[in-house]
Amino acid sequence: MSKGPQRIRGTQDIWGEEADRFQAVVAAFERIRRLYGFSRVETPVFEATAVFSRSIGETTDVVSKEMYTFEDRGGDSLTLRPEFTAGLCRAFISEGWQQLAPLKVATHGAVFRYERPQKGRYRQFHQLDAEILGSDSPLADVELLVLADQLLKDLGIAEGVTLQLNTLGDAETRDAWRAALVAHFESHRADLSEDSLARLDKNPLRILDSKDPRDRPAADSAPDIDAFLSHDARTFFDKVTAGLDAAGIAWERNARLVRGLDYYRHTAFEFVTDRLGAQGTVLAGGRYDGLVEALGGPHTPAVGWAAGIERLAMLAAAPAPAGIDAAIVPMGEAAESAAIGLVADLRRAGIACDMGYKGNMKKRMQRANASGARFAIILGDDELARGEAAVKNLVSGEQANVPLAGLAEAVRAR
Repeated sequence: MSKGPQRIRGTQDIWGEEADRFQAVVAAFERIRRLYGFSRVETPVFEATAVFSRSIGETTDVVSKEMYTFEDRGGDSLTLRPEFTAGLCRAFISEGWQQLAPLKVATHGAVFRYERPQKGRYRQFHQLDAEILGSDSPLADVELLVLADQLLKDLGIAEGVTLQLNTLGDAETRDAWRAALVAHFESHRADLSEDSLARLDKNPLRILDSKDPRDRPAADSAPDIDAFLSHDARTFFDKVTAGLDAAGIAWERNARLVRGLDYYRHTAFEFVTDRLGAQGTVLAGGRYDGLVEALGGPHTPAVGWAAGIERLAMLAAAPAPAGIDAAIVPMGEAAESAAIGLVADLRRAGIACDMGYKGNMKKRMQRANASGARFAIILGDDELARGEAAVKNLVSGEQANVPLAGLAEAVRAR
């Protein structure tokens, strides 16, 4: 191994088939978000730290343990984005996008979290993100879920992936359920882990999905939200599930699926698989009707989801290699000079082609075969004098002389 600089732990150099898989996920997302009328949006890779601490919550692991936060030369506290939603909500406020509501937006890019690297999890990783801001209709939740389902199907990974769905109710429901959970966990205080004890006052819902074995008995025996659902909350959830049924989307109820922060409302969901070990969630989201308000904006109902590109790429089938249509093999200085223009013309005509920078004919032909090119276009002094090129089919071995003026059409026809 080189003694030079090495990549930072938890980062990755994506190349070859892995890069092709990554790009296939992004391309599918871009194609489908256009079908659903979601506008592409770009936000800064870093924000004022308060954007994330106020939106994600001081008691969450992301804020307390995982954010990359630094002070810039002006003394301002900045943070590399650990997720997209907070930055999109900040933009919704600061850029005056409220007048465009309901606003359907989609983005993708790098996000950063300081956590223990493992399969499918990195410190710099990449997410897809889709959001609808400014709609309180359950149809918005349904549309996002149908979009997610179509993305997974297009990538060929829907089989073995399950949509788990829950409701977190409205404010009335959350307040009643939260009080019941606090009372329940207080009665099991002696059995809870240190993290859950810290969450008990500020974030008791997070105890429900604790991975600490000490917490599981108390969490598993905690009251379900269904006993506290208001009429409006139950009606909203029924409309979401009816919409999914109408769209032919299979789902399962998971009454323990939660989003712990106070601004989350109604729908919460995860698409999960058993093909990635413990890290089984490939896409997740929910409705966050109070987040824009928590950042200082007007009350704005919203719903969205995010998905890890690396995890989706691990599950997706490897795309067929793009390959090269033709390899140019010039022989001699005059032919090499002419080939430069020939390569440019073929590429402008939409034909993927390449030309080695140097080497004799044997080596250039070897490289043409190794590249997977379907044709070798051989150009020497004799061919130049006749205004032709020899086009050789590298599969069948057949070869024919073709006028340079009609070369692109001839290669396309073959």
